[in-house]
Amino acid sequence: MATRVQIYKLGVKPLFDRLSEKEKLYSHYLSRAAWSGARIILRQVSPESLGIFEFIMELHRSCGGDWNQFSKDDGVAVKDLEAFLEFAATFLSNIGNYYGSGDQKFIPRLRPGTIEKLASRSPKLLGLYRNIQGDSMSKVEIALVSRHMDAHSILPENTRVRKTGETSFEVLQASIISTDQTEPLDITNSSASVRLVRGDHAEYLKNICENLSRATEYAANDTQKKFLTQYIESFQTGNLEVYRDSQRTWIADKAPKVENIFGFVEPYRDPTGIRAEFEGLVAIADANETKLLSKLVENSDKFIRRLPWAAAENNGKGLFEKSLFEAPDFSSIHALAYCSSIIFPGINLPNYNDIRQDVGFKNVIIANCMIAESTAMQWPFIDDSEVEVFRKHKYPAYYWWVVLHELLGHGTGKMMIEEATNKFNFDPKNPPINPLDGQPIRTWYKPGQTWTGQFGDLATTLDECRAELVGAYLMDDPELLALFGFTDESTIRSGDLTYNLYQQLGVDGLRALSNYNVDGMKWGQAHSRAHFAILKCLLRHGHGCIDIHHNTDTRQLRVLVDRSRIVSHGKKALGEMLLRLHIYRCTANVKECREYYEELSHVDGKYLKPRKTVIQNKPPPLLNVQANTFIEEGIVVLREYEPTIEGIIKSWYERGV
Repeated sequence: MATRVQIYKLGVKPLFDRLSEKEKLYSHYLSRAAWSGARIILRQVSPESLGIFEFIMELHRSCGGDWNQFSKDDGVAVKDLEAFLEFAATFLSNIGNYYGSGDQKFIPRLRPGTIEKLASRSPKLLGLYRNIQGDSMSKVEIALVSRHMDAHSILPENTRVRKTGETSFEVLQASIISTDQTEPLDITNSSASVRLVRGDHAEYLKNICENLSRATEYAANDTQKKFLTQYIESFQTGNLEVYRDSQRTWIADKAPKVENIFGFVEPYRDPTGIRAEFEGLVAIADANETKLLSKLVENSDKFIRRLPWAAAENNGKGLFEKSLFEAPDFSSIHALAYCSSIIFPGINLPNYNDIRQDVGFKNVIIANCMIAESTAMQWPFIDDSEVEVFRKHKYPAYYWWVVLHELLGHGTGKMMIEEATNKFNFDPKNPPINPLDGQPIRTWYKPGQTWTGQFGDLATTLDECRAELVGAYLMDDPELLALFGFTDESTIRSGDLTYNLYQQLGVDGLRALSNYNVDGMKWGQAHSRAHFAILKCLLRHGHGCIDIHHNTDTRQLRVLVDRSRIVSHGKKALGEMLLRLHIYRCTANVKECREYYEELSHVDGKYLKPRKTVIQNKPPPLLNVQANTFIEEGIVVLREYEPTIEGIIKSWYERGV
């Protein structure tokens, strides 16, 4: 079948086969719990996504996976059928009708009447088709509801908002427990009616909890049993404090053979940056790959002292860094079940800065995701003479950039905090000197204030930008690269790896423009906004370290890197940007941060023509196909699928969610 998509397979069989029978049962029930969250994600993405999902699944059932029947029996043109199946596979890979990365809506490229022909196969299909519909709310209305929620201390991560009238709304809280009576969330300065309704996603959360409960029977230790029990309680009650406790316990489960992530985790796609999408990840650790990561963890303090805010105080780390870097659990894992609209290459959790700062965190690199993505079609922004060398170095440079991003990007920094008891985590009589202006700091987090609460819609993209900068800033350090096995004498030389990383900074900054909405003047993806801001910084302050050549006649963009200016000028520019973001973040300086970052990430007229060329050169979307596990005659069996459109649809159908 001719296709306009790229498909990669998240292979995991060799590692799965090495698990014991008990570990396989543990991973099976966790995987079933993860995939049971798919319908929650669909309901979060758009009102119509769940209906589209059920329509695709029923189509597969009706033809038994023999899609040619629709051409033979129902008069659907072959090209239209292929276009629909391409849409279906794209929809399933993104778990909804918006791209997980970029949040742009996609629709099937079909001639009028095609969907009706597909639906006419059965009364059930016709009924599903007629029930696919959607509605929307304005940002003003969402902000209004948020004010009501804040006044009643309703945390937003596991909620949705439904409009029930002109000025009436319901806040739907995810939980198995539901109450007969809705709870009013009235405030004095609003005439709107806002009510809390418990029991959102109850049916699907129940399935998740049943599978988590079965998984506890095969847990490797009491810590795993404890956080699974806490997951269950939080999903039953909707209590996010219990969920926060689960994250504290999960951190203590060091180096598990089977890793997991569950819950309403990432706020990337929420316009206000507060509500979180459900996510379920089950993965198997690779012991050999993890050993190399452990070497970096052991040497972390040395490299933290080389970051731009390091100073003589605090044992060479400076006052804007924690005294003790709690060595996190850092694993290289291969995804067995990754139920999420975005497949991340690396993850640092939990997403609660107070827990990260006071208790600790975990880092994981999803190796089979990174391996698969590295084989994908590249954005054509590297000169033809360098393409082969670029491809050779892309994976190792990208891999270690992500590693540094997660460990030392998300893992560093000290927020300046004043607690309600008039206690400070710094000396208020002799405040730290702000390296940006040489004066004592004048802002910090007041009682009850948090990073996300203060920085709002900027919090996520700033976090990612800062972490990307930390990784890039350190990627020319000879001692650090030697730790990874890269020297001037190695097969892949350290200098070439650094050069490739700067090429990637240019490519990522350009491709980010495809996720910028010109009409709304808004970024659709937090990482994309960060990548563009970094490129703009290098173009402005890198003194020719990076240059972009744009040929409008041939619609070509080329990233040019001057190797001789990387350390002298490129690193300096990245370091100055990193220092600004770090200090703004540590001191809760929202005003100056917003002015700086919004201007730096603004797509002005100069970049609109390159944006058009970027979109014209956009590679086909990248889709994924994942395995399923089944219990057959008491034995857990892994079933992998072909990396084809039909393979993606079949894998989801056999998942039975």
